[in-house]
Amino acid sequence: MRDALLACLDRKRDMVIDLQRELTAIPALGPDNGGPGEREKADRLKTLLAGMGFPEAREINAPDPRVPCGHRPNLAVVIPGADTSRTFWIISHLDIVPPGDPALWRSDPYALVVDGDLVYGRGVEDNQQAVVSSILLGKALLEEGVTPPINYGMLFVADEETGSKYGLDYVAAHHDGLFSKDDLFLVPDFGLPTSEMVEVAEKSMLWYKITVNGRQCHASTPEAGVNSLAAASLFVLKIPKLHERFPAKNPLFQPANSTFEPTKKEANVDNINTIPGRDVFYVDCRVLPEYSLDDVVAAIQGFGREVEAACGVTIDYAVVQQEQAAPTTPEDTPIVRKVMAGIRAVYPGAKPRPMGIGGGTVAAYLRRRGYPAVVWATLEHNAHQPNERSSIAKTIGDAKVMAHVLVGE
Repeated sequence: MRDALLACLDRKRDMVIDLQRELTAIPALGPDNGGPGEREKADRLKTLLAGMGFPEAREINAPDPRVPCGHRPNLAVVIPGADTSRTFWIISHLDIVPPGDPALWRSDPYALVVDGDLVYGRGVEDNQQAVVSSILLGKALLEEGVTPPINYGMLFVADEETGSKYGLDYVAAHHDGLFSKDDLFLVPDFGLPTSEMVEVAEKSMLWYKITVNGRQCHASTPEAGVNSLAAASLFVLKIPKLHERFPAKNPLFQPANSTFEPTKKEANVDNINTIPGRDVFYVDCRVLPEYSLDDVVAAIQGFGREVEAACGVTIDYAVVQQEQAAPTTPEDTPIVRKVMAGIRAVYPGAKPRPMGIGGGTVAAYLRRRGYPAVVWATLEHNAHQPNERSSIAKTIGDAKVMAHVLVGE
């Protein structure tokens, strides 16, 4: 069974190119990125899958009045297995990001270019490589007449690039029995060219805006004002003390500790001879999952009270983004073990290992609902860049890893 599928996948180079060309030609931009959504791309994909003999797609449409059709389409396609109570899900997304400056592209972003093993175009890696890999495996099952041990499910979601409110978050909340606790979930939307990163954990993320209010005056009479820049500078110097409050380390992550970094600084006054009365800066916090972001906020505000007392300023706070980490997928779960075994079998010399990352992925929407999920793919790591590219060989290789997960030995 497995060998027949792998041999079939080896013959799918032309199919990779054809699918990538079809998908790249449709700019599935969400309304937050100035586009009409994913409807046209979803319809084209449904037509392509029907022509290949796949079962009919189930639509889970998230209402969104900002797009012409009034919703954001999410498609689920399932090939039944011998055990129909469980499903191996490959979850990929249909939306893309804008191309950016066209002068930085060597070709039309929406017209596929093939150069040896690489294809170029907006979306070819993020996330059409995953879309195509999942279709390749499904097509191989149909061509070879293989009934997998469990169901094989492909889920194509909307809105990954702008928050997933209308995508996987919506599907996970409104799936009506689509998922079960015994299912296997793979999200091929992050990874390294070496294939070795098997993402099972994420840090919590906090973007915090801090506004220091003093009193503006002429720089020659500082006693008439309260220098907000001096107070903000004192506050910035206190931020590294968060490492002492939250000192834990976790070897899944690199770096292994939580990070707390002052980043953006807004302009205050335009001229040199004015003491500013208002300063605004931001802090980016990536926090290990065992800590509560509410505790981090409380610690920062504690520093702020010290600055207020020392400098005579008042300080306001605003959360720009706050995302408490989802539970970690345990390393001994079947999906982690199966993915790592598949990587070793398909990519000789690769040494896959469970890892955590500092940012969020859509897998969090599954993990929060008790579904262990893995984020993994073998990517060129150039998403969102001009001249985005994807490897044909790695698209096929990733489909082979998926085959190992599905059918095993």
